[in-house]
Amino acid sequence: MLFHPAAAEFTAALSTQSLVTYLQGLFGPLFLGIVGIVAIFFLFTREITRFVQFIVLAIAIAVIFYTPGIIRTLAQGIANALGVH
Repeated sequence: MLFHPAAAEFTAALSTQSLVTYLQGLFGPLFLGIVGIVAIFFLFTREITRFVQFIVLAIAIAVIFYTPGIIRTLAQGIANALGVH
């Protein structure tokens, strides 16, 4: 199999870490702003149950968004707890 230097540059260009960082920087503040606005709306309308449900859901989504490796860790922990290897 032949190896070409341009192929090595192409595979290096496929790194998605910079894209992930860019998207987190773009959508992170937008997400937090929307969460804040909706939370304030629920507080002013005195819908405490919906407010608590919304905050729990927002925290779960934020944890997944900001630490994507946690999904793999949780899946391995659940599989180990169930005895699946």
